[in-house]
This record gives sequence, structure tokens and C-alpha cells, in this order.
Amino acid sequence: MTASRDAVVTAVVFDLGGVLTGSPMTAFGAYEAEAGLPDGLVRRLSSSHPDANAWARYERGELDVAGFRAAFEAEAAAAGYTVDAGRVLAALAGELRPAMVGAVRRLRSAGVPLALLSNNVAPMPRTGPLGELLGLFDAVVESSVEGVRKPEPAIYSRTLERLSTAAGRPVAATDCGYLDDLGINLKPARAMGFRTLKVIEPGAALAELSVLTGLDLATDPADGGQR
Repeated sequence: MTASRDAVVTAVVFDLGGVLTGSPMTAFGAYEAEAGLPDGLVRRLSSSHPDANAWARYERGELDVAGFRAAFEAEAAAAGYTVDAGRVLAALAGELRPAMVGAVRRLRSAGVPLALLSNNVAPMPRTGPLGELLGLFDAVVESSVEGVRKPEPAIYSRTLERLSTAAGRPVAATDCGYLDDLGINLKPARAMGFRTLKVIEPGAALAELSVLTGLDLATDPADGGQR
């Protein structure tokens, strides 16, 4: 499979949680319902003071697990709620989405430079199904390793640098499609020139990415069916 001459982008950057895996927001909602907390509380806490809150500091590697739990629970208490930060962290694990993984494999087979750009709290394992997936990317950029996080512009620039090195040619923001499930992360990328796709439903995102890359990423070649 090769990209058509009508391709708009020649490289693709993927987020992990909410794109390649199920969204942690679903698991956050389940915990909130179980604990009798307002729907969306975890999201609101994580988006308040986004450059300096517990999430931001944890994803930049400035806090360890104990430090994050203490800071996040204190932020919740200041807002009038009792939250178990351990339960919140447990909700971060999501199942891989087969349709998205299949699209990554087809992009890889077509020779499209690929990067994974993730805000995370610890380096991702290079073993098991996730490790196998990471091996398909030319560059893996993790906030916990880099000391910067989305939506800080520096992490997008760093991703372009890594992609350029791997591709052996300059890769500009305007060359790249970028998939993320959070608008706050897409906004700075779009300002830099990335072609941004907000992932709400995987099938719709893959249909849009197919148009941008000139590749059929929404159909499973193994069975000819729609993903």
C-alpha cells in the first residue's frame, strides 16, 4: 500500500490515551458515579491551573506517585470533595483499539513516518502488546521522559525533530496529521501548522485520516469490512 499523489500529509502523529486506547474519561466517570462525586470532576480538577496543577507536575516528572496523590487529593479537598487519587490513577489504563492499531500498521507498511506523542506519568513498557505497538513508531515522545507536556509548544517541536531524524529528511508541522482526543492539546499544534483531528469516534477519525494520507485506513484488508 502506498499513499496517493493526493495526500495532504506525509507523516502522522498519534496520541495514546483516547486515541490508540480507550479514553480514561470513561473510567473516570465510572469512579465518580461509584464514589458519589459530580460527573466530570476529575477532568475539571486536571484542567484547572493546567500548567501548575498536580497532573501537570506529575506528567513532567516533577512529582512521584506519592507526591501526586497528596497534591491531587489536596486540590480536590480545596474544591470541597474527597477523592482517592489511587483510583484515579488506576483509571488511566485503557484497552488498545484494534481499528487504530490496524491503521498504524498500514501507515507503517506504506512508509509513512509515525510518531507517538503522549502525556504520561511514567515511561511506557517496551514489552507486551503496548511494547509491540510502540515498535511501529519512528519516534516515541513521552512527557514523563522529556520534562515537558502537551499543550506546551516545546513538546510538539521535539516531536518534529525526532521524526525528521528518523525520516532522514525535514518533517515540518504542515507535513503532519495529528490525532488527539483533547482540544486543549490540538490547539497549539494547529497553530504550528499541524493538520489536527479530534478523535471522538475512531471510525470517523480514521475516515478523515484516510483523506489526509491518501490511504484507506478505515477498511480492514483482512476481511474487507468496515472497522
